[in-house]
Amino acid sequence: MTARRAIALVFAAALISACSVRDVACGRPLSERAANQAAAQQQADAQAPASGDPAEAQKLKIVFLGDSLTAGLNLLSQQAYPALVEDMFGAEGYDQVESVNGGISGDTTAGGRRRIEQALEPGVRILVLALGANDAMRGLSPAQTRDNLKAIIDTARGKGVRVVLCGMEAPPNLGEDYREAFRAVFAQLAAEYRADMKFVPFLLAGVAGNPALNQADGIHPNEQGARVVAELVYPVVRSLVDELGGGG
Repeated sequence: MTARRAIALVFAAALISACSVRDVACGRPLSERAANQAAAQQQADAQAPASGDPAEAQKLKIVFLGDSLTAGLNLLSQQAYPALVEDMFGAEGYDQVESVNGGISGDTTAGGRRRIEQALEPGVRILVLALGANDAMRGLSPAQTRDNLKAIIDTARGKGVRVVLCGMEAPPNLGEDYREAFRAVFAQLAAEYRADMKFVPFLLAGVAGNPALNQADGIHPNEQGARVVAELVYPVVRSLVDELGGGG
């Protein structure tokens, strides 16, 4: 190739590039094909957030916000009561229900209040609120417990999430006055939100005080105890799932 021809080809390529850039920069109309490609890409970009597994997008999520009783201390994850509740839904044909275990050992209602926004991840439709045991173990003010629980409930309701409140009992060594005041916190909240909230009066009903259903510490349910808790909670949660049309 001669030097003159090479220069001519380079010049021609530069001219083509310049024309293409000029057409865009000067606002000249795109060709029909280019316009169609741009429109297709714009549509694809708009639909990108909705991409993924359609079945996953349809799942009704239930988040269990709790402490070690919910986390399943010393149990396998599938033995904790939130996982058992999901199994119960599956056994009855609710194949679009997913349980999210948001239990953290040692957590209080104040801790739950701090992390409620994070716990209510996309897709969560129901919150099972099972906090308060550690408030009582530490002898915290029932008024504080009430304020924290109320804030959590209000946050969930503000996001359109239905709530199941699980009551808790204070240990006997704190005295009967404290126990009654602590128990009243849950009953008062249940009454205040009775129009759109479900209530389980005592999360450990039938389990607390039964050595056969608890671990050696006498506090945390063993595998059999966790199943009793799941059987207590399940029908209440299922009633909300039915209201939300979440059956499989």
